[in-house]
Amino acid sequence: MTAATVQDQIRELVTSHDVVLFMKGTKQMPQCGFSSRVAGVLNYMGVDYVDVNVLADPEMRQGIKDFSDWPTIPQLYVKGEFVGGCDIVTEMTLSGELDQLFDAKGVRYDRARAEEIRKANA
Repeated sequence: MTAATVQDQIRELVTSHDVVLFMKGTKQMPQCGFSSRVAGVLNYMGVDYVDVNVLADPEMRQGIKDFSDWPTIPQLYVKGEFVGGCDIVTEMTLSGELDQLFDAKGVRYDRARAEEIRKANA
């Protein structure tokens, strides 16, 4: 696969799905702590998202880093927009900014579950 083809594949994924998480492993079986944390937040909040296991495809693993110009995995995209990695998603979850982003973009999630995460980490 050429670099252009990988970039096209990534572009297609992030524009054709509301929420996409490029991660190590899968949402059912994350393969690193950072991916596990972000998948755990999305799973707990009931967000419908597509998981892309970068460990299964080395070209995709490098391709997503090039696509976003972000050096680490996981990477979260909402409605085609790069949101960030584990630290940013964690911070946004705890501050309520992730809820605001989901509201603004029309992404369904369980608001009560988001509040539970904040209460547990207060």
